[in-house]
Amino acid sequence: MSGTEPRRTQPPEASGLRPHALRCDHRTTPLGTGERAPLLGWRLAADRRGDDPAAYRVRVAEDPGALADGGRPLWDTGRVEDPDALGVLYAGPPLRSRTRYHWRVTVWGAAGTGEGARTETGAAAGPGEATSWFETAFIGDGAPEWRASWITHDPRPVPVMDAPTEGERALDDHGLAPCPLLRRAFTATAVTRARLYVSARGLYEVRLNGVRAGDAELAPGWTDYTRRIQYQTYDVTALLRDGENVLAATLADGWWSGFVGFEPRRAGAHYGTFPQLLAELHLTGADGRTAVVATDATWRTGTGAVRHADLLMGECHDLRHAADGWELPGFDDRALRPALVTDADHRLLVASVDEPVRAMAELPARTVTRTGARRHVVDFGQNLAGRVRLRVTALATGARVTVRHAEALDDDGGLYTANLRTAAATDVLIGDGRPHTVFEPGFTYHGFRYAEIDGLPELSAADITAVALHSDTPWTGAFACSDPTVERLHRCVEWGQRSNFVSVPTDCPQRDERLGWLADAQVFLPTAARNADVAAFFTKWLRDIEDARTPEGGFTNVAPRLAGVADEGAPGWGDAGVIIPWHLYRTYGDPRFLSRALPAMRAWVDLIRRHNPDLVWRHKVGPHFADWLAPGTPTPREVVATACFAHSAHLTARAAEALGERATAREYHRLAAAVRAVFTERFVRTGGEDRTGGEDRNDRAGLVIEGDTQTGYLLALAFGLLPADRTDAAVRRLAELIESAGPALRTGFLGVALAAPVLDSYGRADLAHALLRRTEVPSWLFPLRHGATTVWERWDGWTPEAGFRAPSMNSFNHYALGSIGEWLHRGVAGLDQRPDSVGYRHLRVRPRPGTLTRASARYASVRGTAEVRWERRDGVFSLWLRVPPGADAEVYVPTADPASVRESGAEPGHDGQVALLAAEPEHAVYRVASGTYHFTAADTVPERPVPDEPLTLVGSHQEGTP
Repeated sequence: MSGTEPRRTQPPEASGLRPHALRCDHRTTPLGTGERAPLLGWRLAADRRGDDPAAYRVRVAEDPGALADGGRPLWDTGRVEDPDALGVLYAGPPLRSRTRYHWRVTVWGAAGTGEGARTETGAAAGPGEATSWFETAFIGDGAPEWRASWITHDPRPVPVMDAPTEGERALDDHGLAPCPLLRRAFTATAVTRARLYVSARGLYEVRLNGVRAGDAELAPGWTDYTRRIQYQTYDVTALLRDGENVLAATLADGWWSGFVGFEPRRAGAHYGTFPQLLAELHLTGADGRTAVVATDATWRTGTGAVRHADLLMGECHDLRHAADGWELPGFDDRALRPALVTDADHRLLVASVDEPVRAMAELPARTVTRTGARRHVVDFGQNLAGRVRLRVTALATGARVTVRHAEALDDDGGLYTANLRTAAATDVLIGDGRPHTVFEPGFTYHGFRYAEIDGLPELSAADITAVALHSDTPWTGAFACSDPTVERLHRCVEWGQRSNFVSVPTDCPQRDERLGWLADAQVFLPTAARNADVAAFFTKWLRDIEDARTPEGGFTNVAPRLAGVADEGAPGWGDAGVIIPWHLYRTYGDPRFLSRALPAMRAWVDLIRRHNPDLVWRHKVGPHFADWLAPGTPTPREVVATACFAHSAHLTARAAEALGERATAREYHRLAAAVRAVFTERFVRTGGEDRTGGEDRNDRAGLVIEGDTQTGYLLALAFGLLPADRTDAAVRRLAELIESAGPALRTGFLGVALAAPVLDSYGRADLAHALLRRTEVPSWLFPLRHGATTVWERWDGWTPEAGFRAPSMNSFNHYALGSIGEWLHRGVAGLDQRPDSVGYRHLRVRPRPGTLTRASARYASVRGTAEVRWERRDGVFSLWLRVPPGADAEVYVPTADPASVRESGAEPGHDGQVALLAAEPEHAVYRVASGTYHFTAADTVPERPVPDEPLTLVGSHQEGTP
């Protein structure tokens, strides 16, 4: 390419450059951070082109008044000249525990702001400013500051009711005990500030005077409780009253002592045998004095209506056992037992670094179908993870309502539950005669689209609602295009992400597994990070990955680590410990992702090298899943493993480079080059070469990678494993394999994420589009033809000819194959960043229209909003884009007639913000500064647009008609 940099000029009016979306450690106003040096970050917005930042200033203070000019803040960076700044690590005096800090960022523009700048009215123009806050919990490990003890209900068996009915005998409680209730009454007067710090070995819900504290679900979240236990902070000031108050909690087994995973010899109680609570309520009066109400032996405990609650099995509420009013002042708790103190070990407690699971959406019933005298099947129209809220009128004493969940229906219209394996996914309500009841479980969740309600003679759609639960990761991306079916595919990808980001990135929400598989997460991360801000979510999970590492330094296959799953990381699975930090760094520009991970990245690569001195990875491969669930001929395992070895060595080198560790970078670059050479020597043959001494009759493309599978070529091309003179032959052979298959993919979890990007990168975007819009098995759109609302685990999870695949491994809500979502954004819509860019500093806008007539993508990057929209109409290609302040972009305008290109109706570059870089056969390439632009050109894209029609649904499908 050739050309000059665009001039960053601007007219003399006010710049309008302004910071917004302020964040502390990738969270908005976090209540209860434990970081000693949090990252304070901001996004930027501006009204005009070239309005870029030149400098910033950050001030931090306990008193917001001290942030004003002339004030005396706790910490003041002063003006820092840094046009690339995305944020700054706090470097002031040590932060105090349990303290709110206010902070302000001021941003100066590169020109037209500050002294001497004027608005349109002639007034002086000032820099942009914004203010936010964060609050500390216990700083660092906080262990010396905690006063509370871990307490629980006496775990001795609870006797059953006298003379149980036949129905009660039939109730399967799965060996689970009733959920403990714990309460403490106390007196308070004139409290001006109240903070509750709480955790559980298990799950908790806390109430103060009967009102729930916060909205976290399934708290405190899943970690390896032998290594780390999270706690949350709640502002409960408004819930206090003068006089008697009651702090009350309900506990459940959760991941701590409930059923987790699929190992029948270790089905539950992986970390403990009964749930426990730890809490401190800090009450501050007007005089500044603080009193503490902490969990200890003075608490009273009992059981109530929740007779069992389990993440996999479900939840049972028996209203005959309800202890009405137990969480309120005035309740007579003399019949309750004293709490049992288990220990006062605070060493593993850490403040949460991510947002919790929350109830994020409610879906009304789409249809209610009677299937029996007292049985109905409800279709919510969307496969999701969550629970059902059911309104029940006049349920007689002892009468039972059972709610079963499933992703699919069988041929008879009943629930298909075989693929749940041992997960019962059943919630039960037993009445006590009260006239009105709202039944909504609080300590379980299920993967479902359908619910069967058994026990009610009548059921109205207005009486039942699906509540979707997932980790609160703010949505940052949007995609649209002219093909409604492709848009539906993107919605399926989004719902797969929502359903499986539940404290950890799970594999699927419906069966007895729901584990944090590393490979699934690493192949989907590029898509996940476009859809939502997952920085805090993955910050937490990377700590789970670190906690799970083996004594030899290896990454595992799942995190948190769990008995019954092989610890030794498989190729592509363990490599996630390298791939994920690198991608997060490139996306969010936070070097801590690399600095925290680099020692483990090095240890992982060194482990592979130590056990495979010839650099072919065949030892220490764990269960070696290869290209999991790939149809057709499997890719040789040593090909997959050695390609992953080379890639991890290369990314470790790049991580060291980014951190300025040059010697380390050189070491791993040399290793990566050596592994690439071995890969070519061992697995690649050309020109009819046959290492067995005979003629190679299958070498039709001039190059064959051992196994001759699509995934083999995709790995080699994506990871740059081939010499330059062999790349074209590999691309041709890959295209032949795809075209001869349909065109269709024969890839599994590792290959599918690479298919469209690799084809696109090597000039075959046409073939990527053909795969995208294929509607037969295997394809992304085949499930949609049969009513899918999420991405399936298998390409052929169900077919009209064979019905359901083996239920032992067949989810209809799994995100791995949904990794195509990233290419919809950066390929179809064309919104991407250059390979050398970090934090979207240098965008690359390069639409691949195919036969579509329009597409758009929007992304709230760490710098600000980036957006692309294009349209083909009446022989004109129109391209709109927005580049955030502080960024620039390479723009590829698709046309074979560069002379036809106009920007905002004029010759490109008329205002100094656009520079021509190159005129290529199918593109005119420009570099633009920040701002908004509108390019038009003669529509000479080779693929002609065709009308887009909604996909026709065929037959009946297990998910039903959407």
